[in-house]
Amino acid sequence: MFSFHKTEGVPLKLWDSAGPFEDAAMQQLRNIASLPFVHGHVAGMPDVHLGLGATVGSVIATRGAIVPAAVGVDIGCGMMAVRTSLTANDLPDDLAAIRSSIEAAVPHGRTDHGGPNDRGAWGEAPEAAATLAAGELGDRYRRIVEQHPKIAHKALDRHLGTLGTGNHFIELCLDEEDRLWAMLHSGSRGAGNRIGTYFIERAQREMERWFILDRLPDKDLAYLVEHSELFDDYVEAVSWAQDYAMANRQLMMAAVLGALAGHVRPFGHGDVAVNCHHNYVAREHHFGANVFVTRKGAVRARKGDLGIIPGSMGTGSFIVEGLGNADSLCSCSHGAGRKMSRNQAKRTISLEQHAAAMHGIEARLDADVLDESPAAYKDIGAVMAAQSDLVTIRHRLRQVVNVKG
Repeated sequence: MFSFHKTEGVPLKLWDSAGPFEDAAMQQLRNIASLPFVHGHVAGMPDVHLGLGATVGSVIATRGAIVPAAVGVDIGCGMMAVRTSLTANDLPDDLAAIRSSIEAAVPHGRTDHGGPNDRGAWGEAPEAAATLAAGELGDRYRRIVEQHPKIAHKALDRHLGTLGTGNHFIELCLDEEDRLWAMLHSGSRGAGNRIGTYFIERAQREMERWFILDRLPDKDLAYLVEHSELFDDYVEAVSWAQDYAMANRQLMMAAVLGALAGHVRPFGHGDVAVNCHHNYVAREHHFGANVFVTRKGAVRARKGDLGIIPGSMGTGSFIVEGLGNADSLCSCSHGAGRKMSRNQAKRTISLEQHAAAMHGIEARLDADVLDESPAAYKDIGAVMAAQSDLVTIRHRLRQVVNVKG
């Protein structure tokens, strides 16, 4: 159940019973609520934490405008999960070879900031990615770039089917009946980041041109006005990035299943499959109005919608079904939510603590993943309990293999 908070603008409805939100995140939520085009209220999911301009874990319905920072720069970032016909008994005792095969099959990590020398990046795009980039997806992108050349990204096709870095991951998991699932988390990679960053800057310039920027509570809440050319271009670019992210996850999932096939008996998959965004914008109808809903770190949870809520790399995940709660704008959390910044996590979590938290999971145990260690995240059990009116749990997954970017 949510708590209700009055502000100088629209109210806040916050699913905060998992623990109080940090002061800085609360101020961001109040800043968003003060914008004149926000419809009804701002919803805060139980994994809320500080973001750029807009809070991660916020759901915002707007009329007549969109705030690009309320979508963010990892446009279309989301999760995909597929249940296989395999069970725990079909897996070898030592899972290191499976992890190595997945790491070889799906490029991950970064050494060149998205450039051609990214660690593991395709020398040439694989056939499936090249076909997508040369087809309608590529044609749409080229039309967008004609209008806004600064968003052009040289690694467009090479990034299709690649994981990236940060909190992106691939996992093999077992559910409550020991059935094996493949799951992954990634988005629109460098191209989506370029689009998000560019339009946040363009929105700020528009606000400056109309003498509005200095009156905003945060310059990163600069917005684009509906029916303007820049607004239409942003909506099209975001739509493209969301489709690119969806295709990216599908390509990676095919590669993961192919890598797995080299180590186990023949298997089937896809009788249960979920592919959902949690950083995106969509046209929807809420509280009597047609609106734009931006979910920044939130999953759509209409009645019957399937979604994925990961905990951390050591605490398991959930396949959930939406309950269609109107007050949440039919949304739920996108994960556990960070309780430590990346720098704080690296300063305070030791390699020994990380190894203990990852006991029994085949995964990296080096210093480069300490910022993603389970202790850096909120208690996923409390987060799930706080949103029992938003989703029902279909499956509880526990990871046995984890691959980090």
